[in-house]
This record gives sequence, C-alpha cells and structure tokens, in this order.
Amino acid sequence: MIKSAVTIALVPQIKTGPWIFWENLEESMRKAAEMGFDGIELFTASGDAISSEILKKLLDQYKLQLAAVGTGAGKVVHGLTLTDTNSAIRENAIAFIKEMMEFGAAFSAPAIIGSMQGSAVQGDSHGYSIALLAEALDVLDQHAASLGVKLIYEPLNRYETNLMNNMDDAAAFIEQNKFKNITLLADLFHMNIEEADPVASIQKNIEHIGHVHFADSNRKPVGFGHTAMQPIANVLMEYGYDGYVSAEAFPWPDPDQAAAQTIRSLKQFFT
Repeated sequence: MIKSAVTIALVPQIKTGPWIFWENLEESMRKAAEMGFDGIELFTASGDAISSEILKKLLDQYKLQLAAVGTGAGKVVHGLTLTDTNSAIRENAIAFIKEMMEFGAAFSAPAIIGSMQGSAVQGDSHGYSIALLAEALDVLDQHAASLGVKLIYEPLNRYETNLMNNMDDAAAFIEQNKFKNITLLADLFHMNIEEADPVASIQKNIEHIGHVHFADSNRKPVGFGHTAMQPIANVLMEYGYDGYVSAEAFPWPDPDQAAAQTIRSLKQFFT
C-alpha cells in the first residue's frame, strides 16, 4: 500500500529549498497528522541534531512514521560530497552519511543521497567521478546492510549534477556495481526535466524504486503545475509500488496550503 509523507526541514541554511514545513518540529508533525499524512521526511543538520528519544515520543504521539532522512546538510552546511577530488572530504562525506543512516535506522527509515553525490568538476573526466561515487556507495551499501535498512540514491536534473540525471542510467549503475541495499528515488520534478516519458521510465525501473518525491513540474505542490500526474500514479499502483510518496515541494503559497493541496492531490490520484 502506498504511503504518504510530507517534508520537514530543520536546517536554516536550506530554508529556500523545496520543503513543505519548517522549523517547529512538533507543530509540523501535529499538522501532518491532522491532515492525514502517514509519515514525515526529515532534514536535519546532523544525525544527532534531534534526540532519538524525543523524536520517537513525537512519532508515537502523532501516530506518524519516519519515512526517510535527508543528507543535504552535508553539502550545504559542511561542503561535503562523495565525488570531491580531496580524499579527506570524501571520507568526511561518507562519515556524515553513515551518521544520518544510523539516525534513520533507529526508526527503520532510509537515508537519501541527493546533493551529496556532487558533480564531476572541470578538468576531471566523468568516468573518474562516477568511479569515486561507486567507491563511496560500495562502502555505504555495506553499511546499509549492517543496519538493516536501504539507502536511497536520487538522480538529479542536469542543473544540479552532471553525474546521472535519469532513472535508466542510475538503475544501470546500481546493477553494474551489484549494490544490494541501494534503491532509487523517483523525483517527479527532476523527471519532468530529464525523462522523455516519466511513466515509461517508472515502469521500466520499478524494481529499483524505493521512494517517490511528489511535486509538480514547477516544484510547487502537485496541482499547481502541468505534470500529467494520473498516468504516473496509475503505473506506480499497477506495478505494486508500496513505498512512500513524499511531498518535496516548495511551500507555496504557504506551508499549510501546500500541505493541504498535497493531501488533496494524493487522494485524487492514488485512489
């Protein structure tokens, strides 16, 4: 059964990003529960930024699940990526992601690698950067196995990375490297830019998809752009996707209305 989630970001440096709720964790969770979300996708500055005991209490209180944890603060706050040419920075990036994985694993939640994948820098070959990414993900794949959780890799659009921008390339990368605990994030905003046919791409790669980001073509909540969402929802349901569909969208026109619009859209397309 497909589950719904809403994003909550608690990192001031990424406040302009596509997150529905901000700052007040408990108030955001209360609203998420009242609106009918099943879970939250949480963005924190580090793996120890929130006490696990406090988070567990709030999740229990509001009958929510932790859908996933984001790692973007590793890049935005600390300047860490998995493909930096400086080996010390790569090692710190791996350590940061491991910390986030351990935080999420306490709630059986996966961590997401998006911006922390980095990019191939000018002067370096694309293949070299992909090899660095594979080397790092091999370590993290094994760590995910030890924790009993999955790790989610997110193909981003060409304006955010030049590594892998579509689902086919990311799926082939997982298969070639024989990663056993890494799944893909189908972000509908990025797919709107990079995929000629998002529906066909999801259908082809459904076995690798472990998380979905629910946003419209302009990264506003679904219903405020031009993405044809019903065929996408249909293929997810038809092919048995049973993970989270999580609202990673701009809080437009404001967080409460953005969350309400998302719930309306989820009910419209996934029933």
